[in-house]
Amino acid sequence: MLDLKFIRDNVEAVRQGTVNKNEEDRLDDLLQLDDKRRSIIADVEKLKHEKNVASQNIARAKKAGEDAADAIAAMREVSNRVQSLDTELREVETQMRELQLRIPNIPHPDVPIGDESQNKDIRSWGEKPDYGFTPKPHWEIGEALGIFKGEAGASISGSGFFILGRTGAQMQRALINYMIDYHCNNGYVEQRVPYLVTRQTMQGTGQLPKLAEDMYHIEADDLYLIPTAEVPLTSIDAGNIIKADQLPTRMVAYTPCFRREAGAHGKDTRGMIRVHQFDKVELVKIVDPETSYDELESLVTDAEAILQALKLPYRVRMLASGDLSFAAAQCYDLEVYAAGIDTWLEVSSCSNFEDFQARRMNLRCRPADGGKPFYPHTLNGSALALPRTMIAIWENYQTPDGGIRIPEALVPYMGGLTEIH
Repeated sequence: MLDLKFIRDNVEAVRQGTVNKNEEDRLDDLLQLDDKRRSIIADVEKLKHEKNVASQNIARAKKAGEDAADAIAAMREVSNRVQSLDTELREVETQMRELQLRIPNIPHPDVPIGDESQNKDIRSWGEKPDYGFTPKPHWEIGEALGIFKGEAGASISGSGFFILGRTGAQMQRALINYMIDYHCNNGYVEQRVPYLVTRQTMQGTGQLPKLAEDMYHIEADDLYLIPTAEVPLTSIDAGNIIKADQLPTRMVAYTPCFRREAGAHGKDTRGMIRVHQFDKVELVKIVDPETSYDELESLVTDAEAILQALKLPYRVRMLASGDLSFAAAQCYDLEVYAAGIDTWLEVSSCSNFEDFQARRMNLRCRPADGGKPFYPHTLNGSALALPRTMIAIWENYQTPDGGIRIPEALVPYMGGLTEIH
């Protein structure tokens, strides 16, 4: 959430940032409510002063034995008016809060302006595989090997769900364990987090109210299935004041993720490309504002390290303003190449939210000198998302006879298995 004072002082910059993100401009409504709030506060302060003066006059009249009935009646009227204005003030502040929750974070100055066609290529790594045969898509490979069951998943849960069997399930578990081990050895602390979170938690990280239609909601308990481990990880200290020596905090977690993806029906429906339930290893950082963009670069490097270890060709792209998420100030996407479908698949989005999420969840940090608490910056990135990483392995490591070679880094996690056939 953007600071209200920042919004007032930078109206046109916030408005332009909102436009650049293709979000609805709600600033005028918010500022009108803020003017109303200030006016009500001024009226309340004036009336409270009148009430204090009246109380003193009543006390003096009673002490002097004079009739204070009229003064008491007038004071009651003032009290009623203050009570009414207090109620109106709470209503206005509630409306303001709702509007603030719908104002997006503004893009960093380095972010290209425009839609996804303006996404900027930063670098690439690796070479596309060169086969002596026509590579197959992952669903054909998986079905032939008996490790992927798309129809069975759909019959159980509907479209957008699948089953991994035998060595397919083993490979996914191996990838998760490998990635968790790698990141824990690289300075991240593993966490096990809930898969269901409250509405307030979803608001804190920016999923609500913007993405309500994309979320799975359990109405009876007003709980949401997490769309990413970012949500519970970032929220661990929500509402608290942490110490400066806790920064930077680096966390990693594996969770399943759940997304309805409203409006995506009919797109990439075959195989494992676009699904409603998938597994992911997520990295989250909580850092000092002065170092957050250096931390973003290192976060991208940490995600890249997994792709390099698996020897999967990939590219890094900086997202343009219109392709940024609601809460992000800057984001890099890592896209892995999948030979069977001859396309690039996003397997990680590494984002800096600056203090946007921290303000929404009231996460603050107290300086070492005991000064005024400040809002830290929060970052997150997938390292990596499954099953698209699996897609790239199956398609890039496929053999002429329909098997799948195991990436060397993954062999110890597959019990020494070097090929699926």
